[in-house]
Amino acid sequence: MKVGLISDVHGNRVALEAVLEDMPPVDELVCAGDVVGYNPWPAACVDELRERAVPTVMGNHDAAVAAETPFRFNGMARAGVEYAETQLSADQLRWLAELPTERVEFDGRLKVVHGHPDDPDRYTRYTYPEEFSPRLLDEEDVLVLGHTHVQGVERYTEGIVVNPGSVGQPRDGDPRAGYAVVDLEAMTVETHRVEYDVEGVQEAVREAGLPERIGRRLARGK
Repeated sequence: MKVGLISDVHGNRVALEAVLEDMPPVDELVCAGDVVGYNPWPAACVDELRERAVPTVMGNHDAAVAAETPFRFNGMARAGVEYAETQLSADQLRWLAELPTERVEFDGRLKVVHGHPDDPDRYTRYTYPEEFSPRLLDEEDVLVLGHTHVQGVERYTEGIVVNPGSVGQPRDGDPRAGYAVVDLEAMTVETHRVEYDVEGVQEAVREAGLPERIGRRLARGK
């Protein structure tokens, strides 16, 4: 079984469309959270995942928008949260609010969280110390997480930890949208990057009245 892995879409419809078009054939798709925030299309991104019935977990921006959960946001992030609150319908907000903080899929073989398995708001970065891996992996073969916007894969005796990177706001120096594909039979992971119309998104950011820094960082992948 091949599973497409996405995370941190952050309201970037253009990047999400590019990822879905570029992704090779997969049997299922999962999302490690932060569907909304920062960029100008939160409603379209929520609708896309809902229509595809993508198993999705709640990210910190999702929680802030839907449940008014406190998080230490900078001004740029706060603006994205406030904008999303004005753009989503009551039904879309309800969908976000009902997202779980973790999901276990495919007969227990794959777990999806947003940050750390013990704390969805904690950043879990690469490379992981070897002694830390048993705390990350439980009974699953593959742990999928996001939150850092940094793409990476680590293999341990216990299994694989993968961050597919950010669809809508990469922060690893590569402005291309990131995603990954895991083969649960072969136990392999392929990471992917795809170009999209960054300039078009920057213009949409300006038109929405969002901070221009959101658009500037998209071009740098930072």
